[in-house]
Amino acid sequence: MIPNPQNTTQAPSQKPIIIGISQGDINGIGLEVIIKTFAEPAMLELCTPVLFSSGKTLSYHKKTLQHENFNYNTIQSPENAMPRKFNLVNIYSEEVNIELGRLTASGGVYAIKSFEAACEALYKNKIDALVTAPIHKNNTNSEAFPYAGHTSYLDEKFGKGNAIMMLVAGDLKVALCTEHIPISSVAATITQERILKKLKSLVSSLKQDFSINKPRIAVLGLNPHAGDSGTIGEEEQKIITPAVNAAIQEGILAYGPYPADGFFGALMFKKFDAVLAMYHDQGLIPFKYMAFDAGVNYTAGLPVIRTSPDHGTAFDIAGKNQANEQSFRNAVYLACDLVRTRKNYKQATANPLKAMAVNANQRDE
Repeated sequence: MIPNPQNTTQAPSQKPIIIGISQGDINGIGLEVIIKTFAEPAMLELCTPVLFSSGKTLSYHKKTLQHENFNYNTIQSPENAMPRKFNLVNIYSEEVNIELGRLTASGGVYAIKSFEAACEALYKNKIDALVTAPIHKNNTNSEAFPYAGHTSYLDEKFGKGNAIMMLVAGDLKVALCTEHIPISSVAATITQERILKKLKSLVSSLKQDFSINKPRIAVLGLNPHAGDSGTIGEEEQKIITPAVNAAIQEGILAYGPYPADGFFGALMFKKFDAVLAMYHDQGLIPFKYMAFDAGVNYTAGLPVIRTSPDHGTAFDIAGKNQANEQSFRNAVYLACDLVRTRKNYKQATANPLKAMAVNANQRDE
């Protein structure tokens, strides 16, 4: 659930949630939506933000947007973050040539520099969750960063192959079996094992992150009309249906495969807790049509929490003060909500006998 902003104030007795933020491409709208989000005082009551960037870069965007009243607190490390302040960790001090609206090599370099610094803080538990501003895959993919985007990097660093890309907007949750790969590679990438693994990750996330104890998951077909019984492709019969049946045998409430067009057109998604789409556009086109300004990209299946807005760098409007910050704001809301929900889940599912034994040992010491 994406919380309502009126209900997100942190209780005085609770430890503030520290949200790490990577700046995204410095020539895109990332820093604009970050500034607009945290220019709202209520957001600083919700969490303690920590941006991994540079004072020079942040000040440039602040001046461009004419947000002169947006203030920030410079710190050395997230441990020094001040509650009710926007905190900045300077991860570079050199002058950077910012060219708003342009795809440049330096835009990719400093996007990854920020992202990797934020991930290191997440790995060391210095932040509670990570919210990433958009990057552009054309200038970030390199020998130094051989990944198609944030998700594949996070999966390698934290997930051990269990990460699953999930788009969230309230009760609408769309997950992907394959992510940022060419359409020509999709059919060969989809296997029974992959579908079953994604379903298991999805079920685990729905339970611990969204408090859905027995999630119902709809699985989409790959071909038009879900193959029409093999007339328009055999992937449904040979791969997807056997994977769904295997999931059912393991106690997963999986259904399908459904033809994607009729499934979304008839609003069938409302009968399920989540949808597993076979490829990127199959899931994201209907999702963004229904929730473009409100949707959040969540990397489920990880031991850590990472969210992001569901849009890209938007170079065409960068620097024009036209970017809508709602998706980024919702990414912050969802990250905070997930921190609390996951903590509650761990407490509720902890082994009470093991906990008693640990407490007894602590008393004996």
